[in-house]
Amino acid sequence: MGPLYHPPFNSKNTPLCPFLTLPKLSPMADYDAPTHHPSLIQKETALQAINTIIQLHFEKTLEKKKAIDLQKKQLWKMFQRFFLYLSLIFLGQAISPKLQCRHCWIPIGLLSLAHMIFYVSVAQTLRCINGFKYQRRCHKLTLGLATERLRQVKMRVSGNGGVEENRDEFEICYQEPPESYFGKFKRNWALHFGFLIFIYGFMISSSVVMLCF
Repeated sequence: MGPLYHPPFNSKNTPLCPFLTLPKLSPMADYDAPTHHPSLIQKETALQAINTIIQLHFEKTLEKKKAIDLQKKQLWKMFQRFFLYLSLIFLGQAISPKLQCRHCWIPIGLLSLAHMIFYVSVAQTLRCINGFKYQRRCHKLTLGLATERLRQVKMRVSGNGGVEENRDEFEICYQEPPESYFGKFKRNWALHFGFLIFIYGFMISSSVVMLCF
């Protein structure tokens, strides 16, 4: 069987109108490859991707919450041991008849060493707690954004049956809180530091009063 179309040729055996030349047909041209509806593929992919993001950040939020609770329990135990140590020093000064005003450097030295060690331990624990809180906040913001995007996708699908438009909206970026969020950490740090300074001053003044007056 000859070609489907013979374009006119000139003397140089080149087609006079090359745009009319039909492409060669493939031997498998009569067989149609299986096709999928593009909007259906995009809809399933978008919903699956957003659901995966939601599940991931939800699990991360719970994980950070457990880490925060664990650090808070350790901080509470540190406070209990610290106050137990202070009570022992205070009780020793109260019942010891040999301690006099010239021995003030002993309880003052012990109190200073205890407060210094306790301050370092509290600082490290608070740094961990604040870090976990910041990460948890980031995951919660990202989770909220992903949930909102999922709602929008479902509304668009129910409205026109496809989500092939605005593909950039399906990209969920990792969210971070504003700079003002760090003010919460600073206030928390200042509160603990002020509390330690108050306890240290109270114990030093109590030791001096008990031994010298």
